[in-house]
Amino acid sequence: MKRTNTFDVVPQSDEDEELLRRLLDASAALWNEINYERREHYADPDADVWEISEYRGRYGETLGASTVQQIERKNREAWRSFFALKKKDEANGKPGYWGNAEDGRELRTYIRNTSYTVEWGEYSRLEILVGKDLKDEYGLGHRERLRLEVRGEPNWKEYDKQGRLELFWDENAQSFRAFQPVTIDNSRLAHPLADETAALDIGANNLVACSTSTGTQLLYEGRDLFERFRETTREIARLQSLLDDGRYSSHRIRSLYRRRTRRRDHAQDALARDLIERLHGEGISTVYVGALTDVLDTHWSVEANAKTHNFWAFRQFIDRLACTAEEYGISVEVRSEAWTSQECPQCGSTDRTTRHRDTLTCPCGFEGHADLTASETFLRRQTDVARPMARPVRLKWNDHDWSELPRSCSNEERTNPQVASVGR
Repeated sequence: MKRTNTFDVVPQSDEDEELLRRLLDASAALWNEINYERREHYADPDADVWEISEYRGRYGETLGASTVQQIERKNREAWRSFFALKKKDEANGKPGYWGNAEDGRELRTYIRNTSYTVEWGEYSRLEILVGKDLKDEYGLGHRERLRLEVRGEPNWKEYDKQGRLELFWDENAQSFRAFQPVTIDNSRLAHPLADETAALDIGANNLVACSTSTGTQLLYEGRDLFERFRETTREIARLQSLLDDGRYSSHRIRSLYRRRTRRRDHAQDALARDLIERLHGEGISTVYVGALTDVLDTHWSVEANAKTHNFWAFRQFIDRLACTAEEYGISVEVRSEAWTSQECPQCGSTDRTTRHRDTLTCPCGFEGHADLTASETFLRRQTDVARPMARPVRLKWNDHDWSELPRSCSNEERTNPQVASVGR
């Protein structure tokens, strides 16, 4: 079973940081050269996009032959993905460049699994292979590797096999980071503590509303996150409007796209981890997730589309959630949640209820938090729930983790029930 360790990488001196930056910059230059050649071949009907020049002679003494090979392989994978998406009419463009020398390259590299080692302990460290020229210039021995400090606790200290290491400069966090794919034995996975169930209602104002058969309710707030996402999107649109005719992007625009994506992915990664750990403690064995297509079918709008597709990247999040849940032996199933956000839990009406922001009201007298009510209704459609729901726990993102707010939200938040019902 494949998993990924994520950790920060810290050079131990200014000289080490300079060496690392040069290594990453040379990797970006190599990627750009390979990608340029492939794009030229793609435009030429008589050329073969898979036939490229030999780059080990020019870059091997800087990066090491194995790293040159990995970057060539990664670029080949990017083009294969492009052709696969193109066949489905889903491609958004050919593989792009990692910046340029004038505006600044995207500092990134890929290290073969046999060309690096990670040691975990009180003083964790990463050692990576560099080319002969850099070794000579920075005084490294013939068999010596660049040694870097590692910060952060890995999810998987023990594994059967490590994969290709991705090492890059994170502009948003202003730090070097690494992704280490690992293969673990299934026996290392945890198991559910009981046979309880949970149901999730996914949105953007509140990212996840969760109800469990144990009576727990969790609410992950998302307004601030989505607003920052939207602000970045507006800035990207503004910069695009200033481009000269024939230009579609710039280093600044690409940087904003990356920052927007990484900020979203970081919050979603942390949400999946926090949620699944809490559910494991509740004895949850199955998590039901509502399909967002139901929302778009019944409440389509420009804003709903932006929140569900552009911000949420729903399939990506479900894959992330399922991957994390698998560590704890929890299964994730996507089911229809049609009309749960309009259904009154007291009388069952869907056409008489009114939704105003976070509140759902019904003429029968019911008034409650709309998303939490939807998750509870969704849960009751999947399983028998005998326990009453406890006071909800509200969580907010602080750019590092999800923390409980001092005062949990009430399930009886009141607002103006006369406002016409609107979609999520």
